[in-house]
Amino acid sequence: MSTRIVVVGGGTAGARLAQRLPVTLLGEEPHAPYNRVLLADVLAGRYAPEVIALPGTREPVRLGVRAVRIDRAARTVECADGSLVGYDRLVLATGSNPVLPPLRGLRRPGGAELPEGVHAFRTLDDCLALRDRVRPGVRAVVIGGGLLGVSAARALAALGAEVVLTQQGERLMERQLDEVASDLLREHVESLGVEVHTECRVSGLRQRDGEVTAVELADGFVLDAQVVVLACGVRPRVALAREAGLAVATGIVVDDELRTSDPYIHAIGDCAEHGGRVYGLAGPALDQADALADLLLSENSVHSRGGTPETATSTHSRVGDRPAGAVGVPPDEALVTGYTGTRALTRLTLGGAEPFDLAAFGEATPRPGDDVVQLTDATRRAYRKVVVRGDRLVGGVLLGDLAAVGTLARAWEGDEALPDEAPLLHLLTHDGGSS
Repeated sequence: MSTRIVVVGGGTAGARLAQRLPVTLLGEEPHAPYNRVLLADVLAGRYAPEVIALPGTREPVRLGVRAVRIDRAARTVECADGSLVGYDRLVLATGSNPVLPPLRGLRRPGGAELPEGVHAFRTLDDCLALRDRVRPGVRAVVIGGGLLGVSAARALAALGAEVVLTQQGERLMERQLDEVASDLLREHVESLGVEVHTECRVSGLRQRDGEVTAVELADGFVLDAQVVVLACGVRPRVALAREAGLAVATGIVVDDELRTSDPYIHAIGDCAEHGGRVYGLAGPALDQADALADLLLSENSVHSRGGTPETATSTHSRVGDRPAGAVGVPPDEALVTGYTGTRALTRLTLGGAEPFDLAAFGEATPRPGDDVVQLTDATRRAYRKVVVRGDRLVGGVLLGDLAAVGTLARAWEGDEALPDEAPLLHLLTHDGGSS
């Protein structure tokens, strides 16, 4: 491919694109691209850091290189070391930053650094720093009871820490789970030795000589802490794009070709906002990278035949609708599609004496008039629920028994009408009603 493609960011989206195309990839972290989803397993000691490395890219990655400025007129990227990298197409895959809550005592006196013992949980360096600090009996407080916070609490407990998990909302993972599923999740987390507090607002941190000593709650209660993990969500990393004058809302605004307001710059992954939505999940990041790879391959093919980029794409559909074998195939041999969204499924596996699996997708809370089917097995701590609206599956939650998740996910992702003759209960059988 003759087009010079530069990718800023070596996370899931950037690394996937570099697997598909010859690019110059600028990775700010000193580590080779890795699977961020497995960080909790590295923290818990289940995997060594090298195990979570992503498959090799087609070109070497420039590690430890931070992009600081984009010159759109000259089409160059300036790096912190003073070097300039020219591009024909620039892809921003800058990911997201952890949200640092406005807590009293969050910073060291007179400085911008976090107190010793206070960690975000976003990068491999965060993970390794936590692992070096945590020993059996260490008192750890996790702030945030979403997917990231639950994962961090489980990993810390596996290291022998005395863990308290605080959640400002009414229940754990409230964005993905209904009340029943969240209660079952809480029971499991507590069985791992984690103390869970919901409807609990943290107001500040106490520190001594630059080291955290306690967490203060809004009700006046104080939790002793030698380690504090901030798992309060993430925010798209858009500063580079904003300073370059690109359109930014919550994320970097892109169209169905994942193109920003500059036709020579694209954005994918956690930093991108498509159709008013920022996903912040690995599945959509991979879908966007694959869609952009197909689009750039087809555009390059048109250029090589003397055509124009505008003729390269005539159809925009969901990434999942690409025909088998379409990856990397020129447009005269396969239908080239754009990106119009991903239906993302959340999965989590928690360890312990009895491993606990969960999956959630779509809308777990029904609207008036929706049909709901749920099965609960208290003995096995298994729970399955689907929500049907009209003739469409719109959401579901499965805990403990994920045998039907594949069929359910396909029915939901395909957004196809459910068969009239089959009872709704068939959706929750082990084979999802396929036999």
